Amino acid sequence: MSNMLKEIHQQPDVIKKLVGQELHAAEKLAAEIRQRDIRLVTIAARGTSDHAAIYGKYLLEIQNAIPVALADCSVFTLYHAAMRLENTLVIGISQSGEATDVAEYLECSKTLGAVTLAITNEPDSRLSRIADHTILCHAGHELGVAATKTYTSTLAAIYLLSACLSGDAAGIQKLLSCADAMRDVLKMQDQIFDKVERYRYMTSGYVLSRGFNYCTALEAALKLAETSYLGMLGYSAADFLHGPIAAVHEDQACFLIAPPGRTFDGMMDMAARLKERKAETIILSSEDQILALATTPFKIDVELDEDLSPLIYIIPGQLFACKLAQVKGYDPDRPRGLTKVTLTR
Repeated sequence: MSNMLKEIHQQPDVIKKLVGQELHAAEKLAAEIRQRDIRLVTIAARGTSDHAAIYGKYLLEIQNAIPVALADCSVFTLYHAAMRLENTLVIGISQSGEATDVAEYLECSKTLGAVTLAITNEPDSRLSRIADHTILCHAGHELGVAATKTYTSTLAAIYLLSACLSGDAAGIQKLLSCADAMRDVLKMQDQIFDKVERYRYMTSGYVLSRGFNYCTALEAALKLAETSYLGMLGYSAADFLHGPIAAVHEDQACFLIAPPGRTFDGMMDMAARLKERKAETIILSSEDQILALATTPFKIDVELDEDLSPLIYIIPGQLFACKLAQVKGYDPDRPRGLTKVTLTR
């Protein structure tokens, strides 16, 4: 069994450990956010962590009514700008805690008056040393280069902070219950693996979703690109209608992430449009209505709130990517040209 697959299966335990170990840290930060009258959150991240940041933008804006900006690290690292950040929380996300530009962004923000938070898997990392507060992922050592358990634990860390900030004790219990839903989805492994052979010769495609699961589309596309070297692009379904859909041709692989919720009607429309174009649609949903439009349907037979669904709906994408790499003759644990820690500035 590959390290990537082992780590995919470790995710439910990681989520439960994170909640148990980091609840106090999240509550402490939430209290300071209220005391300091924080009115803006800025999140600095790269790669998979940037997808978690997009989840954070949706969650904190919708559930906590705080505007969220996604940082361009080069504003500090290359252009040496100065900003007024007195009523701002700046979050740096890095699995290793050693992302050079994220650390420098956090450090500059701190000198400019921001409250700073590190979300990382490494307690002794540079990011943790810089930040005023740290929420740890508690994922253990991640051997697979393609992040899996550190991604979902980062989502969980953001959700935990959001729930503490709004005083939502029920939300914390829902996050704990999410671990059980993860175990249910992991039981789909054999079903997913059986379908992967059909896509042995796939070279490109699209992954589409919207709202809370826009991050899932981006992250699933990245996992497929990293492990099988595919030209996969993740899009918001809304953005996809503003041009890229014109590039879809017959038999083009299109993955649709479509949980129930506010975005479902739009995803139904997208599935119908792609069916008209005779695209090869792989649809993940709990809803039979949209699954009936799929070339390859995967029924996600769990019930959970839309704001937690990204923790669940990425798992079939991780499993699919891991198996497809093996079917294509690649090692999912060692993607070519990639290392676990990528340093950019």
